[in-house]
Amino acid sequence: MKLFIAPLILAAIAFAATYYWGGVAALTLVAFLTILEVSLSFDNAVVNAKILMKMDEVWRRRFLTWGMVIAVFGTRVIFPVLLVSLAASLSPLTVIFLVFENPEAYGHLVEGAAPVIHSLGGAFLAMVALKYFFDEAKKVHWLGFIERRLSSWGRVQAIEVAIVLVALLACAAAIPEHGSQILGAGAIGIVLFILVEGAVDVLGSATAGNIARQGLSLFLYLNLLDAAFSFDGVVGAFTLTTDLLIITVGLGLGAYFVRTFTILLVEKKTLATLVYLEHGAYWAVGALAICMFAALFQEVPDAVAGTVSFLFIGAAYLSSLRAQKRLSSNNTSTML
Repeated sequence: MKLFIAPLILAAIAFAATYYWGGVAALTLVAFLTILEVSLSFDNAVVNAKILMKMDEVWRRRFLTWGMVIAVFGTRVIFPVLLVSLAASLSPLTVIFLVFENPEAYGHLVEGAAPVIHSLGGAFLAMVALKYFFDEAKKVHWLGFIERRLSSWGRVQAIEVAIVLVALLACAAAIPEHGSQILGAGAIGIVLFILVEGAVDVLGSATAGNIARQGLSLFLYLNLLDAAFSFDGVVGAFTLTTDLLIITVGLGLGAYFVRTFTILLVEKKTLATLVYLEHGAYWAVGALAICMFAALFQEVPDAVAGTVSFLFIGAAYLSSLRAQKRLSSNNTSTML
C-alpha cells in the first residue's frame, strides 16, 4: 500500500488548503467530487491496467506523473473548453475568458454542450467495449452464452462501427434539434478510436528499436480513454458547482487515486488471478456508453452510472474468486 502514501498526503494538503480558502462548504464539495470521480472510474482502472501491463516500468511511472498533468489540466480543463467551444460556436479564447471571469456562464455552456459531450464520449466508449467483445481470438468468456456469440460475430468486418453509427443515427432522428451535433461529435469519437487503435497496432511489436514509440502510443491511448471516461464526471461536477478550481481539485484528486489503483492492479498481477475482472470492466464500459447515449434524452444521475459499474465489476470479482477456488480444488484433487 506504499503507492497510496503520496495521493493520501496530497489529498490531506488539498483538503486543508480548500478548507482554509473556502471553508466547510468548499471542503465538502471537493471531498464529494473526489468520491464521485473514484466511484465512476472503477471500470477505467481495470481497463487501463490491462493496457498498462504492456508498458515498461518507465512509461508506467510517466502515466502516474506526466499523465496526471494531462488528466487534471488537459482532460478536466482544456478538453471541456474545446468541446464547449465546438458546441457553442465560440472561440476557445472566449470560453477560457468565461472560465475565469464568469464561471456560472461557463457552467451553463457546459450543460448546453451536453449533446456533443455525451455523443462523443458514448461513441468512443461503445467502440472500446464492442471491440473487446467482437474479438474472434477471445477464448475466455465470463457470461459465456452472450460473450461466445459476440465473439463469433467478430467475423463481420467493422461490425462495431456499424452498430455505433446506427445508434447515433437513431439518436439524431429522435432528437432532430441536436441531430447534427450528435452525428458530428459521434463521428469524431469513432474516428478518434480508430486512429488511436491504429497507432497502437502499428507500434505494437515491442522491439528494442521501437519500445519508446510503443510506450508513447499506449500512453496517449490511456489518456484518451481517461478523457472519455471523465466526461460524465465533468458534466456532473457542473451540476454541483461552477467553481472551476473546486472541480479541478476534486476530480483531479479522484483521478490520482484511480491511477494509483491502476498501478497497484498491475504490480499485484491482479488481472492474471482474477480472470473475469477484465470482462466485468468492459461490460461496465458498455453500460457507461449506454448511459451517455441515454443522457441525450433524460438526465442520468451519476449514482446510476457508478452503481452499474460497481455491480458489473463486483459480480466479475466474485465469479473470479469462485473460478480460482474451483481451479485450486481441481489441482489439489489431481495431486492426491
